Amino acid sequence: MLDEERPVYTISTAAELLGVHPRTLRLYEDGGLLYPARKNNRRFYSTNDLKWIRCVRYLIHKKGLNQEGLRRLLALIPCGEIMGCSPEARANCIAGQDRSSPCWDWARRSGNGSRQCYACPVYLSASDYVLSPQELQEALAYAPGG
Repeated sequence: MLDEERPVYTISTAAELLGVHPRTLRLYEDGGLLYPARKNNRRFYSTNDLKWIRCVRYLIHKKGLNQEGLRRLLALIPCGEIMGCSPEARANCIAGQDRSSPCWDWARRSGNGSRQCYACPVYLSASDYVLSPQELQEALAYAPGG
């Protein structure tokens, strides 16, 4: 059985499994909603990423959020609390000061390629903060147009 956090799916495989175009996944990443792993400048997605993408699509297509609204909602996730950061670290953290993007998007924009945000507890728990347990079940079963 595969580790759900291990990035093994290429963008084309992930897109096929999700029933979307690879460009959709790139747009979600560019919009700060998604943080796939990279190796040799290629994107790789984990099973957790696929679940999260289903949640994103559900929130956009079924709940009527747009990417900006979803990004701002994700920015409210208390990453400093989840990570157990000290009060000093929280005070100096850009993600805590500017609540316009989730913390993993700040890492992406800063060019800090050494961070493994795709395996971060904040990124992995995002669906728990924006969906109820019932909505999560609906999201994982949701297929737009299907």
